[in-house]
Amino acid sequence: MNKQQLAAKIWESANQMRSKIEANEYKDYILGFIFYKYLSDKEEQDLYNRGYDADNIKEYVNEEADDSYSSMSSLKQDLGYFIAYKDLFSTWINMGSDFSVDNVRTGLSSFSRNISPSHKKLFEGVFTTLETGLSKLGADTKSQTKAVSDLIQLINEIPMNGKQDYDVLGFIYEYLISNFAANAGKKAGEFYTPHEVSLLMSEIIAEHLKGRDTIKIYDPTSGSGSLLINIGKTAAKYMDDANRIQYYAQELKSNTYNLTRMNLVMRGILPANILTRNGDTLEEDWPYFDESDPHSTYEPLYVDAVVSNPPYSQRWDSTGKDSDPRYVRYGIAPKSKADYAFLLHDLYHLKPDGIMTIVLPHGVLFRGGEEGNIRKNLIEQNNIDAIIGLPANIFFGTGIPTIVMVLRQKRENTDVLIIDASKGFIKEGKNNKLRACDIRKIVDTIKSRKDIEKYSKVVSLEDIRANDYNLNIPRYVDSSEAAESYDIYASMFGGIPETELGKFDKYWEVFPSLKGELFAGEEYLSLKSENIRETIKNNKDVLQFKKNHMLRFGDLGAYLDSILIANATTINIPKTQEIIANNIFMRFVDITLIDPYGAYEIFEDKFTEISGDLELIQTEGIKAVTQVDPNMVIKKKNGKDVEVQEGWKGHILPFDLVQEICLSERKRDLKEKQEKLAEIPSSYEEILESLSEDDKEIITEALNDTNDAFVFKNIKAVIKSLKADGESKELIESLEKAEKLNNEEKKLKTEIKQGEDELHLETKAKIESLSEEEVNNLLHEKWSSPIYNGILDLSDDMLKVFTKDVEALSTKYAVTMDDLEKEIKETEKSLASMLSELTGSERDMEGINELIKLLGGIDE
Repeated sequence: MNKQQLAAKIWESANQMRSKIEANEYKDYILGFIFYKYLSDKEEQDLYNRGYDADNIKEYVNEEADDSYSSMSSLKQDLGYFIAYKDLFSTWINMGSDFSVDNVRTGLSSFSRNISPSHKKLFEGVFTTLETGLSKLGADTKSQTKAVSDLIQLINEIPMNGKQDYDVLGFIYEYLISNFAANAGKKAGEFYTPHEVSLLMSEIIAEHLKGRDTIKIYDPTSGSGSLLINIGKTAAKYMDDANRIQYYAQELKSNTYNLTRMNLVMRGILPANILTRNGDTLEEDWPYFDESDPHSTYEPLYVDAVVSNPPYSQRWDSTGKDSDPRYVRYGIAPKSKADYAFLLHDLYHLKPDGIMTIVLPHGVLFRGGEEGNIRKNLIEQNNIDAIIGLPANIFFGTGIPTIVMVLRQKRENTDVLIIDASKGFIKEGKNNKLRACDIRKIVDTIKSRKDIEKYSKVVSLEDIRANDYNLNIPRYVDSSEAAESYDIYASMFGGIPETELGKFDKYWEVFPSLKGELFAGEEYLSLKSENIRETIKNNKDVLQFKKNHMLRFGDLGAYLDSILIANATTINIPKTQEIIANNIFMRFVDITLIDPYGAYEIFEDKFTEISGDLELIQTEGIKAVTQVDPNMVIKKKNGKDVEVQEGWKGHILPFDLVQEICLSERKRDLKEKQEKLAEIPSSYEEILESLSEDDKEIITEALNDTNDAFVFKNIKAVIKSLKADGESKELIESLEKAEKLNNEEKKLKTEIKQGEDELHLETKAKIESLSEEEVNNLLHEKWSSPIYNGILDLSDDMLKVFTKDVEALSTKYAVTMDDLEKEIKETEKSLASMLSELTGSERDMEGINELIKLLGGIDE
């Protein structure tokens, strides 16, 4: 299984296990056990590296062992903690039915005692939430033991002991947190920033930090730590040594603070590079010092980047903050809304050449009072670099629209880039989600710092002053859709206004001969062709455009193969991803009408799967491509869910793909039989519909109670009886036809089942015996072809939209007001004529005659 599949499996199982426990609470238990397994596996690996074997570990890895052979002190020195053999995660797993929840309680208590003094800040209290929550997993020891046992068996599937496994572990951890957040309602905001928003902020910061040898990054409201980790991971792409990044994290809630520490440690970050603090960011600024000697060890914290997603518009105690160095230059945020208090805290901790990104509610852009004064000071002191308006309903637990604000201590330019990215998203469940192309477009716009119609504007300081320091996005960027307007003359007399054809100017520029082929006239034009679709499709400039598009991307498949397949075992996956993305954008340099970000989305969407495959290949070797795995499914057995094998599946290559490419003839034969089988039910219906009610009365034993289906076990006897009674030849033939179809249906089902089983085993054998050339061809079909074909299809997609818009405009004025008036008069006359034919009482006829008059009377 790749990491996506494993994460999905663990989430599904964990979600079923949690039963009635709230998602926000249950996450602390499962993530706590994952962290314990990580530390336990790490210690075991360290022991094996020292030459210990399983017997040595069992005998000597305990708190009572003779110091001369004890590993306790050296492990505490190297790892910062010690776990005795009896408390190792693997020991719990191997205990089987002897395992009890009390083993966990003992292990967690022992861990707390055996933390090295040098690692107290990192590990102390990290399992408190898990320890206190064990009792909630069941009503008694037996039920708690069952719940914990199921959970640790599930977690045991996660690999945790190598560089590659850190990525898998990190992915699964993030995946679980994301899914718990989606189920945690309003509490989700306490611990999670959606991954896509996190990536957006990461890319903005990493671009600014390019070229630095060492980096310090800080999140003062760290939550689960995922936002901070994504910043580091993205920045590391541009560094030679990722161990030269220091992570500073502060979090108020202790259980969420534990998530931060776990997350950072499990990513393989050196303990010396993790500096965390459980405290109130606004009340307790980061006075980094050694408690034993606070005066001489005090070190103010200044970092290269600050990133935060603080709680929105929460109350805070601003008493006595007038002299706080974080706020003296700008002002004090109102007690009812701490948004600017968090922002100024972040800004204060930036180095002069640093950068920060912060998520805030829209209100900070235009609210007055103390906030208006702070905003004015930030603008005048030239700290605000960019403002990005995000889509509404993008954060779990709140639907309010938010922004990302980018600030710096020192800038050369004095303008502010304002981006309205509120329209770029995809709907996913109840929430909106930024796509890869939306993130890329925002980051590219910040890099290029350019005006884009209905999307972005570089706003001068003078304009902001003229607007009284109001930064509300719609004041500067109008992203609203243009309202539909109607030309009065065209509405009355027909014709297509030349002014409205102007909205297609970018198309006429690329297809210069097309407008003349479609329309005739000057100010108000008429259609030359009834078939707009065919005219556009066959236009010489359109055909040339499609040809140019094909030529530009014709070698994309081969290019992807040369990078991805030829070097699958060695390539740097993130860097390769960026190289290919840049290549795709480069191919669009002088191509208009097609959005390059659409092509980028096709690539990114597919690359998620490709990267998972590459990780497997780089971990297991190219042999992973020719491997098949048991296909395990959950089935009910004696009222319990049991995992059983149901055939096989490709480790990397899907069976369907291999059948399509390598076993196409067998696949086609099977498909033909399946199609024949699918047609038989409709043939039964045709026979039944041909029977009269009298016929159905005669053959009641051959039909079900509702007379809408045959009872085939009785048909033969009914036919025999009909023949003996000399009944209708047509009726007998109908039943014989149904019987024949039923025999064919049985035969087809048998052949299909046998064929599917044989094809399944042939596919397994084929995958396991693939040649190098076949492997390359199949990887091409799985990886490269979807990207290549998807990007080639973009020209057709664009032309479909263009054609639809032209057709809509052509019909807009097809019916004039004069036409409508004539149609109304004809309808009135027709109605009056019908009314005149009615009869009724004297009063009825008086009323009808009056209505006829109102309709204009009847022509003589």
